[in-house]
Amino acid sequence: MTMTKTASNSIEKLIAIMGKLRTPEIGCPWDLEQNYESILPYTIEEVYEVADAIERADFDDLKGELGDLLFQIVFYAQLAKEENRFEFSDVVEGICHKLINRHPHVFDENYEHNIENASDVLKRWEDQKQIEREAKLVKSNSDDIRASLLDDIPKVLPELKRAQKIQTRVAKQGFDWPDVSQVWEKLSEESDEVKQAVKENNQANIEDEIGDLLFVCVNLARHYNLDAEQALRKANQKFEKRFRKVEELANDPISNFSLEQLEDFWKTAKELTKAKIR
Repeated sequence: MTMTKTASNSIEKLIAIMGKLRTPEIGCPWDLEQNYESILPYTIEEVYEVADAIERADFDDLKGELGDLLFQIVFYAQLAKEENRFEFSDVVEGICHKLINRHPHVFDENYEHNIENASDVLKRWEDQKQIEREAKLVKSNSDDIRASLLDDIPKVLPELKRAQKIQTRVAKQGFDWPDVSQVWEKLSEESDEVKQAVKENNQANIEDEIGDLLFVCVNLARHYNLDAEQALRKANQKFEKRFRKVEELANDPISNFSLEQLEDFWKTAKELTKAKIR
């Protein structure tokens, strides 16, 4: 009788493969040389490849990319197991506990609070995370310092993503403009401050004011329920597609053309790429 393939069997098989790859003398020399820091760039790359597959709606590719990302997680768990820190099962148990704890409206029959929509869920989720932050401080004997809402926002996030996470975190606690029109006003104000810094020719101030302008742009995206990082990624992709078309139209190094000629190529490329999108 053939055993039915289950998620559990598949995970156990992957963990066993990872263990063999890391077994001294019989394992893979490359895998045996790796550590947390050395595989981190690959993990970040895999996350972006997952995002790329989703944006292209290529679900066959997505299946493969998710497998690559899962392998990264199993790799970290294997390293931790070798150091007697934790195992893959502890990772799974930890996320199961967290999800059940943060969704009492689903898993606790005696939960009495009203959860009517996604906003209620997010508010409750953030309240629970703040309790967890406070608990961490007590555990580390730092109970004399109040936990910040921003404590667990990773510093290694891309800065647009981090800015939006910061803004979202504080907004859930009421630290936010109530109306998007005020964000537009702030955007205009910051733009004027950039112009003033440029006029004064103060490089440090220019950098500071452009940073403020970008921060407000992220806030604007958030108020329209958009992800600023994704919006910029799409803008990059759009520019790249149009610029490649400019190169194709020019059929010569673009440095051989005047700015006016390049502008004409750009307008044509814009129309051609728009037509393809439609």
